[in-house]
Amino acid sequence: MVIVTLQRDKCIGCNYCVEMAPAQFQMSKKDGKSVLINSQNAKGFYTLKSHQHIIVEACELAAKACPVKIISVKET
Repeated sequence: MVIVTLQRDKCIGCNYCVEMAPAQFQMSKKDGKSVLINSQNAKGFYTLKSHQHIIVEACELAAKACPVKIISVKET
């Protein structure tokens, strides 16, 4: 299982995550912040749980590119 977490409230809207992992992230037209596609919100932490390990590399690149370090990726 792959678990990707985004602290959306701290997003500065730089768009790097979308550039690195466009299948998992998109920018909101409402507020210009990142959206983790198909994620569940729990107190500002948006979490995506997936059995598709193919997303790990792109999500890790997004996490490394994020200037405010609000993306985490874990494999279990």
